[in-house]
Amino acid sequence: MKWLQSGRRRDICVLLYGTDGRPAQKLKTALERHHDERIDPEQFYGALEALERLGHVESRTDGLSDVYELTEAGAEHVQAYAGWLDEQVGEYDEE
Repeated sequence: MKWLQSGRRRDICVLLYGTDGRPAQKLKTALERHHDERIDPEQFYGALEALERLGHVESRTDGLSDVYELTEAGAEHVQAYAGWLDEQVGEYDEE
């Protein structure tokens, strides 16, 4: 899955999963809190743009904020990733 080539892209999609969208700044803050480090704005917005270009995320303007949400394809990739994680953790628990 090409979108998984970047952990940041994957994490953005995971944060968007199950929501009806998040403003870019709140998304960036949530990602920074999760990783306990500041993320360069150019890198963050570059990851969002790449996800949008790949068709996993779409944006809309809501007032003064750009809001991002997963597309159906993005949600399917998050579900597939979660399934893979579950398989790997399950295998580890069985040993």
